[in-house]
Amino acid sequence: MRRRSFLVAGAICAVAGGWVYLNANATPSNVRLHAATGTELANDDTTVLVDIRRPEEWKQTGVVEGALLVTYKDADSFLEAVGPHLKPGQSLSLICRSGNRTSRAARQVAAAIPDIEVIDIAGGMLRVMQEGYQPVRPQ
Repeated sequence: MRRRSFLVAGAICAVAGGWVYLNANATPSNVRLHAATGTELANDDTTVLVDIRRPEEWKQTGVVEGALLVTYKDADSFLEAVGPHLKPGQSLSLICRSGNRTSRAARQVAAAIPDIEVIDIAGGMLRVMQEGYQPVRPQ
């Protein structure tokens, strides 16, 4: 009887843990993955493009022309820095080196601003440059 109770309790914990894990990593409905080209990113006035990498990374590879340069640390400080640049109706696009950081950051930011579309630029600067885009020096 004790063994059966232990197995049932273990099964309940496993299901509950799985539910918590899945919900903690859920993607908000206002996040979209998009593989825009560098030229599209540089010329799109409907979105604010933010390069969330570190300054040494911007210097190493260059940046998409017109990108706002704000290193991502957490959603609150990020939105405080980026918020004044967002105009009504604009979306927010995030780019990093390879897309890993933007994947996490986009989910966190989108949860804080549910009425704004947050675009995760697939493949990051590595993909954009591989497709032939010539970045500019960071300013």
